[in-house]
Amino acid sequence: MPDLDGEIVAIRSFNRFYTRKIGVIEPRLLDSPWSLQEARIIYEIAQRGTCIATDLVRELGLDAGYVSRTLQGLQRRQIVNRKPSKDDGRVSEIALTAKGKAAFAELDKRSRDDVGALLRQLGDGERATLVDAMATIEETLEPSTAKPPAAYRLRTHRPGDIGWVISRHGAIYAQEFGWDISFEALVAEIAAQFLKGYDPARERCWIAEVGGEPVGSIFLVKASDDVAKLRLLLVENKARGLGIGRALVDECIRFARDAGYSSITLWTQSILLAARGIYHGAGFRRVKDEKHHSFGVDLVGETWEMKL
Repeated sequence: MPDLDGEIVAIRSFNRFYTRKIGVIEPRLLDSPWSLQEARIIYEIAQRGTCIATDLVRELGLDAGYVSRTLQGLQRRQIVNRKPSKDDGRVSEIALTAKGKAAFAELDKRSRDDVGALLRQLGDGERATLVDAMATIEETLEPSTAKPPAAYRLRTHRPGDIGWVISRHGAIYAQEFGWDISFEALVAEIAAQFLKGYDPARERCWIAEVGGEPVGSIFLVKASDDVAKLRLLLVENKARGLGIGRALVDECIRFARDAGYSSITLWTQSILLAARGIYHGAGFRRVKDEKHHSFGVDLVGETWEMKL
């Protein structure tokens, strides 16, 4: 095996550098009242809405006793509350209080501000290289295909689905990235154009479902006789980590090949790290980036392509 000892040293050195750079070894994360592990637990509860303690143990890889003690401390500080589960009275459902939601919002803002300050020190190309490297690390160490199978299914669209796609894009991107209503308007235009000119032989929309509930979407539309365009990839927060995003992209690639396209193109934004990781892992390559101001924020738009 090549110089394994040297590679180990390099990775450990990077770990020390990165944890120092983002401040996770400080007693309190981001100059907040919370330790790193407390902040991780607050963040996870915020993403889930409600959960039980075993969810946190499994997702965060923490000791059950530590999680229990931390939750007790957060409850004393009125950050979380517990109530008996409707499904099993022996366990408690955990949710953030109003004070807890405010704490999460402040943590989230400080984190975004810190990362933004770090990125503003770099040029456009350097930022793109950095984000690509992070996506590569994530996909290499935890490939999407290595995740356990999940109880989801993909189907083509039916009446009522497109309204859901528009609504959820507007709500999720406003909540997670602060985009304004003009983004929802753009999604509505794209969706209306798809429905009006729908060519089932060369275009398709897929909806992902879990338990009969829609949790994701993607579109493949005709850009030209030879080029297909991937659009409107979305996965609900509660369904992330199941491999749905990669499955939706794979469906587009298979369909595009069968339909006779020679390539697929897509337009995304540099801040959409999870989507970019999926595209990179599926074989897309970034070919262009351009700064723009859209949806009420400054963004770096990226064009990605894949030859079939």
